[in-house]
Amino acid sequence: MTKKRTATIDRKTAETEIQLRLTIEGQGRYKISTGIRFFDHMLELFTRHGAFDLDIRCKGDLDVDQHHTVEDIGIALGEAFDKALGDKRGILRAGYFLMTMDETLGLAAVDLSGRTAHHVETKVRTRLVGDLQSELVEDFFEGFARGARANVHVKTMYGRSNHHKIEALFKAFARALRFACSRDPQLKQMLPSTKGLL
Repeated sequence: MTKKRTATIDRKTAETEIQLRLTIEGQGRYKISTGIRFFDHMLELFTRHGAFDLDIRCKGDLDVDQHHTVEDIGIALGEAFDKALGDKRGILRAGYFLMTMDETLGLAAVDLSGRTAHHVETKVRTRLVGDLQSELVEDFFEGFARGARANVHVKTMYGRSNHHKIEALFKAFARALRFACSRDPQLKQMLPSTKGLL
């Protein structure tokens, strides 16, 4: 039986305290508490659609703003994936997914390339979706890209509901990342790069 890939991240700054536990080969189980309920919901469905196991506890300076909490969780989650994947031998490395959420269509593409880049288009025009400041969706994905040393591109193609626009992106991202992390028997111990380093 192949060993499960796991990581633990304990990240403490003057703005946030985060305890995070990740299992890539999970069953979609989660315990998530960020202090922002809509963000919790997005991370819960990310976990379920990626079939990961994820435990996140965050105490952030929400009395100042949500920015530090959302960005730092993105960074910590990215670091957890980077740590759990180790040298990345045998993984598919890249993945993409188109996700429908009723009237909305979201796209996500991920490359665990060792290089950081991101592009985010939500098409959300309201300041809040639930209790989440909508502009911070980009900060989450940027933070993840930094922590994971990955390319992360997410885009809402079209839609009406702002809730659905963000939800489609998190679901698509989960499924794209699940594919990118997957082991390919054909690759076995091969590093998916001609550079010899990821």
